[in-house]
Amino acid sequence: MINTLKSLCALNGVSGNEGEVRDYIIGRAEKYTDSITVDAMGNLIASKKGAVTPARKVALCAHMDEVGVIITGFTDDGFLKFATVGGIDSRVIIGKAVNIGGSRLFGMIGCKAMHLVKDKEKDKAAEVDDLFIDIGAKSREDAESRVCLGDTGAFDAEIREFGDGFIKAKAIDDRFGCSVLLHLLESDLPIDCTFVFTVQEEVGLRGAYTASYGAAPDIALIVEGTIAADLPSVSGNKRVCKVGCGAVIPFMDGSTIYDRELYNILTGIAGDNDIMWQTKTMVSSGTDAAAFQRSRAGVKTAGIAAPVRNLHSASCVAKVSDLEAVFDLARLFLAKVGALA
Repeated sequence: MINTLKSLCALNGVSGNEGEVRDYIIGRAEKYTDSITVDAMGNLIASKKGAVTPARKVALCAHMDEVGVIITGFTDDGFLKFATVGGIDSRVIIGKAVNIGGSRLFGMIGCKAMHLVKDKEKDKAAEVDDLFIDIGAKSREDAESRVCLGDTGAFDAEIREFGDGFIKAKAIDDRFGCSVLLHLLESDLPIDCTFVFTVQEEVGLRGAYTASYGAAPDIALIVEGTIAADLPSVSGNKRVCKVGCGAVIPFMDGSTIYDRELYNILTGIAGDNDIMWQTKTMVSSGTDAAAFQRSRAGVKTAGIAAPVRNLHSASCVAKVSDLEAVFDLARLFLAKVGALA
């Protein structure tokens, strides 16, 4: 599964341009599925028969998109102006490399040199409007010949395993969830299941709102990467969750109160099978769960997540043992909910 995660993280799929990721998943999944479709938004919905047909239709969901940049203009001397796609802190992108468009044109995000920063500016984060991307163009005309307005750029980031079972990459949120779904789809399933790979989650759960109607489940499990702020500068409940402490089973986030029955099933499975787990100590953020839960007449919704440091940056950090815990928990969850009346 880690090799699959590495392959997925190496692909570019900024919100609205998830094609590379979707094509990879289709190439892996189509021979294992009973049906596979792509809807008008670009969501990928695959179904597979399992050992039994459950009384209630079950779907697993992960999003294919990642945060990045979108080109909005050119300067006279050939630099690119841009906006961010998804929630990115401007402090983490200065000096980072990006790959722009289908050709993966290399660029560097830059700002005014420190020597020119005024004293009153030194304690403030740079505004995105004050940043630029350097593609090595000699003029506006040269830049315009290489890049189009609306082209998106993803972080150009090395994938590394390091330390005691850690992995660093861009887009672990949520290529990790995609990896879990792929490996479940390629396995023998205890129940019939629908696998939903959504688009545009990072810009407002847009794909999930339509995919939730297309998949039409009674029960949905969202598999995600979530904020781990277990850092020296953060203390107490503001750490949210900790890398290395197992799968995260949330009871609530900024947009969803998770189904209590399903929450209890997940925590019970973890306890009965010695799977390390934790919950969040702060209510924040949101996932595709909100879209699924509120679709049609309502969907019973649960979530499992991997704790990830430096979320929405070029250097997301997760631990392999946590990723394995999420996979094991998702697999056992399918068998358990299949027995529900």
